[in-house]
Amino acid sequence: MLRFAVRRVLLLVPILLGLSLALFVWLRALPGGPAAALLGEHNNPAAAASVRQLYGLDQPVWVQYWRYLQRAVRLDFGTSISTGRSVTTEFLERFPATVELTVAALIFAVGLGVPLGYFAARRHGTFLDNMSVVGSLIGVTIPVFFLAFLLKYIFAGPVLQWLPDSGRSDPRSIATHPTNFYVLDGILTREWDASWDAIRHLILPALALGTIPLAIIVRITRAAVLDVVNEDYVRTAEAKGLAVSTIRWRHILRNALLPVSTTIGLQTGLLLSGAILTETVFAFNGVGKFVADSIGSRDYPVLQGFILMIAVIYVLVNLAVDLSYGLIDPRVRLA
Repeated sequence: MLRFAVRRVLLLVPILLGLSLALFVWLRALPGGPAAALLGEHNNPAAAASVRQLYGLDQPVWVQYWRYLQRAVRLDFGTSISTGRSVTTEFLERFPATVELTVAALIFAVGLGVPLGYFAARRHGTFLDNMSVVGSLIGVTIPVFFLAFLLKYIFAGPVLQWLPDSGRSDPRSIATHPTNFYVLDGILTREWDASWDAIRHLILPALALGTIPLAIIVRITRAAVLDVVNEDYVRTAEAKGLAVSTIRWRHILRNALLPVSTTIGLQTGLLLSGAILTETVFAFNGVGKFVADSIGSRDYPVLQGFILMIAVIYVLVNLAVDLSYGLIDPRVRLA
């Protein structure tokens, strides 16, 4: 298992270097360039030349890239043009919001998707199976922003008015947030009303964000279980008269978990990368919303830092998925 893990970790080095190089080239290919973004309305040839010299933008590209790598290792991505604060500080303040939203969306998607996929497969060809297929197709095809606005209109708007329509907490709240994980903060400080308020603000964006992962997980779980239930070892277990729960957990679900865990890992990485549309619609102050705002304002330091840190997190999540393969199926360790 250790050798398997070391091989996977070593593969991260070329992947991360490639990501950093692609990001470096892409940002410098954008119209205007960093100097124009820094100067804004005060941009002129003399001022732009001065800024390029000050920040080393007049150096050869390979020198700029090497300095960029050195700063990235130290998590030094400069200062945000929009807020005047450290990019790393901005990321650390907003990332907990995205983590909370991702966890809530995954609880909804995995908690509902795996059982639905399993029971649809076990009742193959029945009404439940057909409805799960139709529902998953609708879930995949419906646009996230449309679903978000629909949920807001029904549950937060004039129809029901059950839930808040934006933000992470009530603007009148005076709760303390030592970790910036609002739900956890309410538990740690025993401000139960603040924790419940944070959960209520999570429900609608989590439902909107988790719908597509839910549909994908249902389909993958259904297909994986259908492949496994026809295997000889499952029929043998049934012929021996083993308990249904034993057959379900030990023989079916465990062997169907590899494709399902792959899907969950990929969806986790995508959700953590910042749900731009969902966070924008619900004014949820996470990584995705800040990246969207930074694109509009051409905040190059934020784009450079946030995108690279998000890419690193995505790669690490997929590394965790790879390592989980070795625990689920020991045969993978020999690959």
